[in-house]
Amino acid sequence: MSHDSYELKAEAREQVGKGSARAVRRNGKVPAVIYGDKQPPLAIALNYKELFYKIHGGGFLTTIATIDVDGKKIQVLPKDFQLDPVKDFPVHVDFLRIGKDTEVNVDVPVHFINEDKSPGIKRGGVLNIVRHEVEFHCPANAIPEFITVDLTGTDIGDSIHISAVKLPTGVKPVISDRDFTIATVAGSSAMKPEAEATTEVAAAEPAAPAAEEK
Repeated sequence: MSHDSYELKAEAREQVGKGSARAVRRNGKVPAVIYGDKQPPLAIALNYKELFYKIHGGGFLTTIATIDVDGKKIQVLPKDFQLDPVKDFPVHVDFLRIGKDTEVNVDVPVHFINEDKSPGIKRGGVLNIVRHEVEFHCPANAIPEFITVDLTGTDIGDSIHISAVKLPTGVKPVISDRDFTIATVAGSSAMKPEAEATTEVAAAEPAAPAAEEK
């Protein structure tokens, strides 16, 4: 599971629309909507400061939260949020209501380990990350905080595909029609090709004395 769950207090909003949203923001709150689970959308207003720290604290879109709406507690997963383009504060949030069997698509970060055990990287190769995040389909209550790619034994020219990654039970990549690449180990312009290095070593060695003619 991702980061620890948390709770936010909210007030129900009777009115919706741009005018209502602006009024909510003037009062130091953030307008939001809870939808899904075959129930009508619920417009709410959240405390600005609490929401700001949750959004900028990391893992916001992969962590289940409980929203206390005037005493009624609703489990949700944040699905989207909008920030002010200049001041970077939240201006609106969409939450997905979580039921017992809710499954979701989420972008999960990729972590790489054991670079020091990669022969290719130790020889001067470079890890070329193709996907910093991978979109997965999984149960809402079992979202991984990240997936781990082990670089042990990888050499220059190797590609790491999604099939090489051990995934938690019930977690499946949204792209299912191909074994897509997550990263590659590429050669660096700063490193010498093996063939060139071998030639230089051979040139540096003293020539063997010629055999005497009989």
